[in-house]
Amino acid sequence: MKYVLPGAILFLAAAVAAAMISGSAGIPLRRVFPIIASGTVSPEYSILIDIRLPRIILGFAVGGSLSVAGVILQGMFRNPLVEPYTLGMPGGAALGAALCIILKLQYVFPAIVLPASGFIGSCLAIMPLYFVSMRQSLVRMQGILLTGVMTSFISTSLVVLILAIAKTEEVHSIVFWIMGSLEEPSWTLIIIISVIAVLGLFLSYFLAPVLNALSLGEEEAIHLGINTERTKKQLFVLASLLTGVSVSLTGIIGFVGLIVPHFVRILTGYDHRKLIVISFLTGSGFLIFCDTIARTAFAPVELPVGVITGILGGSIFIYILGRRHLSGPAGGA
Repeated sequence: MKYVLPGAILFLAAAVAAAMISGSAGIPLRRVFPIIASGTVSPEYSILIDIRLPRIILGFAVGGSLSVAGVILQGMFRNPLVEPYTLGMPGGAALGAALCIILKLQYVFPAIVLPASGFIGSCLAIMPLYFVSMRQSLVRMQGILLTGVMTSFISTSLVVLILAIAKTEEVHSIVFWIMGSLEEPSWTLIIIISVIAVLGLFLSYFLAPVLNALSLGEEEAIHLGINTERTKKQLFVLASLLTGVSVSLTGIIGFVGLIVPHFVRILTGYDHRKLIVISFLTGSGFLIFCDTIARTAFAPVELPVGVITGILGGSIFIYILGRRHLSGPAGGA
């Protein structure tokens, strides 16, 4: 148990190192830091600073955000199979991005309009959950879950409708965005999401004792003096913000918010103080590692990173479930 946190840090460092040296222009690891520290403009410097480093930072922020959001939601619902995309926000983001593409709005401000459209779409998708499940004094978790699933179905159907009537080049752009990518040209947006990710990590860590109480059940949490309804609203907003900002920049990257918390929980147990921090580090490393595979496996063709996370994440999840089934009945969520 005591080696889990150092292991997560080592995994993240290894993923960053692999991302820095991997690519069509192979740069030895021993030269990476001297090239960056020199500040001398050269082809290798441009590759590291302008191409690889932004993807690493974005992968760090998005992977960590989705993992923390997954931990929060799984703790709230007391269900390890719940993930950030259960809320329906990715469907709304995909719908917003699809409308932006077919209306050609992304050509107005290329670096801003498409992510903004995705974020607006994700915010609109979360509105039904708020009005249906949170207008009353009680936050009904079952209502949030069902409304999120239905919102996702509706948004996905509308995206399919747009794909059916869109032009060929628009279909390609929409599909590639939906499958996810860490190719973000705007340093401003990368910095914004990085700040949000780190703040989300600190806030969620601050709320970890409350999540521990909620994981025992609402009655037990109330007996401990916790205002469960206010806390659930705070956690819901935090998870929604982390998910919405991530999806708006990178598209739909699946399984990170599901498999990472589930895997880390097996190693650390159910203490959310450990679970949140280690999930953030592991999710960041996992997404950076998957992005490295996506851009190098079939170079110069770049695969959508969501394809890699789906294949690896799904395979790991099936393996974990198989091992737990063979080892005996699993414990509670």
